[in-house]
Amino acid sequence: MVSADTLREALRTTLDHTDFGALGAKYEGKVRDNYTTGDGRRFLVATDRISAFDRVLGTLPLKGQVLNLLAAHWFEATKHIAPNHVISVPDPNVVEAVECTPLPVEMVVRAYVTGVTSTSIWTHYARGERVFCGHRLPDGLRKNDRLPAPILTPSTKAPKGGHDVSASREEILAEGVISARDFDEAAEMVMALFAFGQKRCEERGLILVDTKYELGKTKDGRIVVIDEIHTPDSSRFWFARTYDERRARGEEPESFDKEYVRRWLAGTGFTGDGPIPTIPDDVRVEAARRYIEAFEAITGQVFVPNLEDPHARIRRNLALPL
Repeated sequence: MVSADTLREALRTTLDHTDFGALGAKYEGKVRDNYTTGDGRRFLVATDRISAFDRVLGTLPLKGQVLNLLAAHWFEATKHIAPNHVISVPDPNVVEAVECTPLPVEMVVRAYVTGVTSTSIWTHYARGERVFCGHRLPDGLRKNDRLPAPILTPSTKAPKGGHDVSASREEILAEGVISARDFDEAAEMVMALFAFGQKRCEERGLILVDTKYELGKTKDGRIVVIDEIHTPDSSRFWFARTYDERRARGEEPESFDKEYVRRWLAGTGFTGDGPIPTIPDDVRVEAARRYIEAFEAITGQVFVPNLEDPHARIRRNLALPL
């Protein structure tokens, strides 16, 4: 495990933005900076930015490296289940990928009734709602209980700065943004990926609670997985060994995803609207430690941080002009 001193050292060189115009046309997402080339490729640079409540909140040391390398691990492990966009990983923060047109729907799979955001299943359930994204939920569930079976709860993609909206298959198809054929093909892919992820995590003493998947279409019309998969940014993980005990005491499960940061923010009264509180360095370091813990627990590998200046290193590894 990376020491706290190393994480504090890495605070000085967090990657909060990039400017690699030689790579191609830039699109800045919440976490990744995307560069599209003229020959059908995309370079995705995982920055150290952290987002929650659909807002960019600041940076965490080494987060981009952890996120990128963990996503690459999962893409390699699941390529026999669902095709993905990866061509190569030329830098700890960078993936070279096939350029795709993103599907206009996020595919979210949930196995537990939990969460604190406006789109979370627990928020709706606690208000008394018993139908969520077209799925009827049983009465008597408590927060963090397991659902009878995993459910697909897709959401529409909001414009940058907006909030995603959860919806049923029927509601999304009624909007006309995606065909039934594409929706169902994507749904089948993500349910298979989630089942694989659950099994792999269970073998490592973890619970894959829920996750979101992004999919896109290649120029020849194939649907492939893009962006990331089963990372602490896209997924919620709990430790299996303490889940039952903490649940029995009415405590939140022990986790190592970005729920830690969400809870800290919610404790300040911030749930997505208004000014963003400044996240203290101690919280940033602890959040980064949890990201690294996730990487090591899932992969079974030791995370070795690269503390070089990320801008210079990426330019060197991608042979970009200085």
